[in-house]
Amino acid sequence: MKCTACRHSKTKSGKVTVTLQRGESTIIIKNVLAEVCENCGEYYLSEEMTEKIFELAEASIKKGVEVEILRMVA
Repeated sequence: MKCTACRHSKTKSGKVTVTLQRGESTIIIKNVLAEVCENCGEYYLSEEMTEKIFELAEASIKKGVEVEILRMVA
């Protein structure tokens, strides 16, 4: 797929770190599978991966964490 951010390069499969914030909570999720632009580093998540990330973040927020760092397991 062509990157919609820089419009100069195509994306390739890779892993990224996603950071989400809600209120006072910050959730960092490492090793997330994504399509990553070879030029600018912009990444794109599949719908399924986005759902998984939101589920993990919601569980962390319900626990009342202020900062949590998680690692995606393939």
